[in-house]
Amino acid sequence: MTNPEDIAESFQNAWNSHDMAALGSLFCEDATFVNRFGHFVQGVPEIIALHAPIHQTIYSDSTVSNEVFHSKVLSGDVAVVHCWSRLTVGTAHPAGPHAVDTMILAVMRLQSNGWLILALENVTLTNPRTGEPVLRA
Repeated sequence: MTNPEDIAESFQNAWNSHDMAALGSLFCEDATFVNRFGHFVQGVPEIIALHAPIHQTIYSDSTVSNEVFHSKVLSGDVAVVHCWSRLTVGTAHPAGPHAVDTMILAVMRLQSNGWLILALENVTLTNPRTGEPVLRA
């Protein structure tokens, strides 16, 4: 990734191809990841291990669509990027086809091989009164 904002398309491409090695290559070795259910893992092997089983099963026919809506470089080699993300799942999911919207917060670090994710947190958009997931308009 040559710019911090490239995370949106790069993450989307790796997810949609269900290529967990490609997904792992987007992260710093010591990166942290918090999924939309609050599951915390650290390190590329753990990030891949978190995603590989679901991409072989319930998310095997899923796609993600990401859109950067905020980006700020904090220093020459650290940036924060926020993305809207829509996960669309198909018939492989036990709940059947549906979509979920989330907000991704990514802390990016510039490395010798480009910008990589140092920390990523994914939060499901929900109705605060009911806890029910909501889709952005």
